Amino acid sequence: MDRNIPHFARLSAAEQAEVLGHAQVLLAEKHFEGCGGLELTDEIRVTIAVQAARLLVNRDDDYFPTVTSILVYPAAVAHDATAHLGGGIVEESHMAASGLATGHLGAIVLAWDSVTRGLTEPGDAHDVVLHEFAHELDYQDRSFDGTPLLATRAAYGAWGRTMRAEFETHKAAVAAGSPTAIDAYGATNPAEFFAVLTEHFFERPVELRSRHAALYEVLREFYRQDPAGSAV
Repeated sequence: MDRNIPHFARLSAAEQAEVLGHAQVLLAEKHFEGCGGLELTDEIRVTIAVQAARLLVNRDDDYFPTVTSILVYPAAVAHDATAHLGGGIVEESHMAASGLATGHLGAIVLAWDSVTRGLTEPGDAHDVVLHEFAHELDYQDRSFDGTPLLATRAAYGAWGRTMRAEFETHKAAVAAGSPTAIDAYGATNPAEFFAVLTEHFFERPVELRSRHAALYEVLREFYRQDPAGSAV
């Protein structure tokens, strides 16, 4: 476990136990399948399940109810993408993706080489498992809109105000070519902003809290975790 997921050793004993418990449920409930010639092993299944379980610690969650299957390829997967640019303009492209959350299709697609790269480079704020499972948390209200299910009306208010303002600021900075603490891919749309922020929250929490305190706070409330506090 420590070899495949270095951050696991930094969790408290209680958090480790909870992560492993959630991972066991995911392994039992979700269908894992090796694709593109990949031989699916217990190592692959457990690594992905444990990493996804990080998002469930301290949360009353139904174990990603929109996900039924996890399809694992050896490397990036080619797929067609459609982007709505506004004003009735639609851009279609063919691209290779290290991960894909399919929403209504009930599957998450992951490239195993990207999964392992994200784990062997902790702190780079790139983790395809966290990213794609964050999309599925977002989709629990059946919409990829960057707003997951929240506990209270007040939480929705705080989330909306903070995320809208920070997304627009980030998008403007990326468009201007200005350096940002958040990966530029987060400027794509609000759904990608949330998924990218999730990667930063768990991988670079101290930097996120220092540079974007309001963002860190709404994520801390949502995930019910304080990785920046644990990192001190």
